[in-house]
Amino acid sequence: MFFERIYEKGLAQASYIIGCQATKEAIVIDPKRDIDTYLEIAERENLRITHIAETHIHADFLSGSLELAHQTGAKIYLSDEGGSEWQYQFDHVGLKDGDVIKIGNIKLEVMHSPGHTPEHISFILTDLPASTKPSMIFTGDFVFVGDVGRPDLLEKAVGIEGTMIAGAKQMFHSLKKFKLLPDHLQVWPTHGAGSACGKALGAVPSSTVGYEKLSNWAMKINDEENFIQTLLEGQPEPPKYFAMMKNLNKVGPKVLGSIPHPARLSVAKFKEALTSDYQIVDTRDKLSFSGGHISGSLNIQDNNSFSTWAGWMLDYKKPIILIARERRVDALNGALIRIGIDNLEGYVSDIDKLEISGLNLEILNQISVDELKDDIPEYKIIDVRSYNEYDISHISGAINIHTGYLENNLDKISDGEKIVLYCTSGDRSAIAASYLLRLGYRNIYNLSGGINAWIQAGCQTERKNVDQMVMTESQ
Repeated sequence: MFFERIYEKGLAQASYIIGCQATKEAIVIDPKRDIDTYLEIAERENLRITHIAETHIHADFLSGSLELAHQTGAKIYLSDEGGSEWQYQFDHVGLKDGDVIKIGNIKLEVMHSPGHTPEHISFILTDLPASTKPSMIFTGDFVFVGDVGRPDLLEKAVGIEGTMIAGAKQMFHSLKKFKLLPDHLQVWPTHGAGSACGKALGAVPSSTVGYEKLSNWAMKINDEENFIQTLLEGQPEPPKYFAMMKNLNKVGPKVLGSIPHPARLSVAKFKEALTSDYQIVDTRDKLSFSGGHISGSLNIQDNNSFSTWAGWMLDYKKPIILIARERRVDALNGALIRIGIDNLEGYVSDIDKLEISGLNLEILNQISVDELKDDIPEYKIIDVRSYNEYDISHISGAINIHTGYLENNLDKISDGEKIVLYCTSGDRSAIAASYLLRLGYRNIYNLSGGINAWIQAGCQTERKNVDQMVMTESQ
């Protein structure tokens, strides 16, 4: 048997290619949208991708199943569990609990594992030439290393009321099935540390059923009500783009056929774009952006969080231009495509040329801990981290508005005030500050070093004050 895990750090997303070396057939489980990786692996290993499967309708990335089927002619195998509301709406081979997929001498048995979503399934693998006993389970967003899938996304991100508690109850009962599996079974989930599909995912890529029964918090709670309460507590805010991903993955994403290389724009073309309704995304580091950037541009740094923050902050309907290093453009385009943003029109890599051509660069004010603490009454302080982080510790007097929810809370921000934004170290607050600058706010300051620098300087912090909190998008 051939086996390879493919991991995309930006979305903390794992997919798998498994092949029968006797028949040269292969299956890909939970493929990402940029499918070149799988095609290259198959060619290298002399395999034919004949099967494609998904564990559930994903919310955090755009599936590559249709793209891969278009390129290879492979059949797509998807869940038909969960009821009519949770069915895929494009052609596929439907799967129910107990069904079996054969890939040469490899057997995958379907186990319905609802909780994260109603239709969720897992795949139990047996390598028949080696043993009649199973060796692996691909758990999708059911069981992670050290955690389990959150059941609240359908309600919080998609707005389907009543699904959160129902999903938590389903998860409780699905875990009973999991605990009955053989302890030696290897656990291969679809996400790792950093994913918003859970709250405490481990960084280790895989585990075993036996180890998860010993170490995973969710396996240790036998009371259903206590389990539901604990599972729902402390879940991170779901990015706004999750709702769109869920719908696109249900009806079937657009097939690209190939991934185009974005055009490098001349200064003249860039200036033309500035007069149109383009989104300018500056991917440089936050200090370079603060020192001088094109007015109206949004600072989403080129790092592992780029995909997530692009999904939070960008309008899917408007064209995009990147300011980025030339060698990183294709990777950034791939990161956008993985979350369904297909409208990257071009890029520029030399901001100095833009300035020389006559474009004025704007400054993002930085404020040090010493400057803030000596004159703190003069500023309105906004903590742009998650509400969980805010609850644990925040700068005294700060209010909490998550970066991704600024758009819905602008009534709480006056341009007449001096606004200090902070996060843990300054990355998220740089996004937030650039967003407010784009809207025309001018008295905006980013706290250098964030709350980490504040604490290291021995300055005062406090815990949650309910009256100060702005926790939800609706507020």
